[in-house]
Amino acid sequence: MSIVFSFELLQEAEALLSELQRRRLMLATAESCTGGLLVSLLTEIPGASAVVERGFITYSNAAKSELLGVDAALVAQLGAVSEEVAAAMAEGALARAPVGIAVSITGIAGPDGGTREKPVGLVYLAVAVTGQATLKRECRFGDIGRSQIRIASIREALALLRVALTSPRPDGTLV
Repeated sequence: MSIVFSFELLQEAEALLSELQRRRLMLATAESCTGGLLVSLLTEIPGASAVVERGFITYSNAAKSELLGVDAALVAQLGAVSEEVAAAMAEGALARAPVGIAVSITGIAGPDGGTREKPVGLVYLAVAVTGQATLKRECRFGDIGRSQIRIASIREALALLRVALTSPRPDGTLV
């Protein structure tokens, strides 16, 4: 029993890990606003080490560049909270870890940091899979509270990973 995560979220994570194991895919996470919460959820499941290879916690812009290879000019131009940076984070994790799939999360969990253009609750996610186009998702959760934004973000990350696992490759096969 988890003292941090809901039973429902643990079930979703367990199902994802089972599917990754069935497909013999290792996973890396690249997290900013969630600060490692996603990899923590996944590693709450016994046997997660069979598919969870590593988690990059890249809270600062410098960490995104140093650990994931995200172009600092891209962050300077578009901001860390952007679809392009989320994609670069996932692609960087995929390139820097011995994995076949990587997921990233970057956003504004609040209570501070939001602007009119990028309000609290704005989160971008991406999933990069070897041999597939990177999937991207924008979420606007609203100012529902820091913890709720972070939990909603990891729930969306699990959902986007499931989409990636059911998306056909250019040759029509699944991952």
